[in-house]
Amino acid sequence: MNSLISAVMRIIPFKASQVTELHQVFQHFAARPWSILLDSSNSDHVDSHFDILVSAPIATIETTGDDSKICFASGIAAPTGFNLAEQDDPIGLLHRLSQTLLGHADVSELAKFGLPFGCGAVGYYGYDLGRRFERDSLLPRPQYSTPDMAQGIYSWSLLKDKHNGIIYFCYLPGYPHPSEKDVADWLHSTSAQENTSQTSQTPFSLSGHWHSNLNKDNYLSKMAQIDNYLRAGDCYQVNFAQRFHASYQGDEYQAYLALRQANRAPFSAFIRLPQSAILSISPERFLQVKQDKVQTKPIKGTRPRYLDPIQDQQAADELQHAEKDRAENLMIVDLLRNDVSKHCQPGSVNVPNLFAIESFPAVHHLVSTVVGELNQESTSLNLLRDAFPGGSITGAPKIRAMQIIDELEPDARNIYCGSIGYLSVNGDMDTNICIRTLLCEQGTVYCWAGGGIVLDSDADAEYQETLDKVAKILPVLEQSSSIQRDDYDTEHGQRDIS
Repeated sequence: MNSLISAVMRIIPFKASQVTELHQVFQHFAARPWSILLDSSNSDHVDSHFDILVSAPIATIETTGDDSKICFASGIAAPTGFNLAEQDDPIGLLHRLSQTLLGHADVSELAKFGLPFGCGAVGYYGYDLGRRFERDSLLPRPQYSTPDMAQGIYSWSLLKDKHNGIIYFCYLPGYPHPSEKDVADWLHSTSAQENTSQTSQTPFSLSGHWHSNLNKDNYLSKMAQIDNYLRAGDCYQVNFAQRFHASYQGDEYQAYLALRQANRAPFSAFIRLPQSAILSISPERFLQVKQDKVQTKPIKGTRPRYLDPIQDQQAADELQHAEKDRAENLMIVDLLRNDVSKHCQPGSVNVPNLFAIESFPAVHHLVSTVVGELNQESTSLNLLRDAFPGGSITGAPKIRAMQIIDELEPDARNIYCGSIGYLSVNGDMDTNICIRTLLCEQGTVYCWAGGGIVLDSDADAEYQETLDKVAKILPVLEQSSSIQRDDYDTEHGQRDIS
């Protein structure tokens, strides 16, 4: 099959049943490597508009350390002229591969239907990919079998518009894709299920206790070291995290379904890789580019939710006016303004929304919005590369903060604090920040929680905040397991995550 096809994208709308959601349709694909769901989790959040399903990519890129590997689907001819030398920039490689395979396609129909994506690259950029771009400052830290970056190039997709209930089938003629009948059958079989959680896969369950790589004493000691760095002027803010892990068995997608229902996060995702699965229930957008309009929405500032409406509102109001949290948020806003300015038109970068409260099932967050307009010489991936990883999960200044993170966090981050999202062939892009994100590989599930540390941070409060952030994650995964709340037996002492 010729891999350089000039084709007009076809878009077929399906007026699906009101109960048909893409996370239900994804049951058909959840066990297949390189199947990905970008999911708004039935959230009523302002950014919850589209869900996107892709599977069976025509090519894939995996990057680990200095090595990038490209694989092509059966029948897809490998394009010539690709240099896979050790020093090749994996994000630049992704851009060239996507443009070579799909750049000839006419995707003007996307605008007609108001869709953000039809074909292009979908996958993740792990936090540790940043080491490729800062070789002089950050040393390699291999630990996991999951790559630093994994991206697929997809020639078809399913999208659901949450506003009108329509599911759209997008595909490029000449490339492998399902038939209209295939899509109709998937939608019909999904709608006909009495229990949409039914699956032939083994139910997910934990087979061991949750462990943390830090107990409270360890955490407080690390906080004292960060305080010393802050007072010495090394940095203004450091994002510091602890990592939980437990052994498990069964189908990771069933765990994702439980987490999405409990958290309803607008930038959720499930990624099935050959060697692992990634479950993200992120509330945070990293970078969106839509018709050259750039947006980033950093989160800094957290308070727990309460069942009592009055107490819950008081927590939100207190966060809204907390000087420490506002100062922390403003530091990251300034960092991101600088990052996006590198690829935006002069004078176009501004902050239309500062210190807004956004509420989720587990926590209230303080969120700001930075916007700009991409300049003509830059691409979406140029923007992402030079702003990666996101400032809200590193600190400021970014490189020094990342060096301190490497020194003090016992384990590498891999997917945590990286980004998941799509790059459409028309240049539009949307990515999340991989907070509230789990990695499942080799029978172990990993989950991280962290926060930004500044001079006036209270160490005990920061420690409790990490537990608040996993309060709708770790207990959810225990509900179908033999592990009970008061059975926690960590390496370093009990965790109270209520």
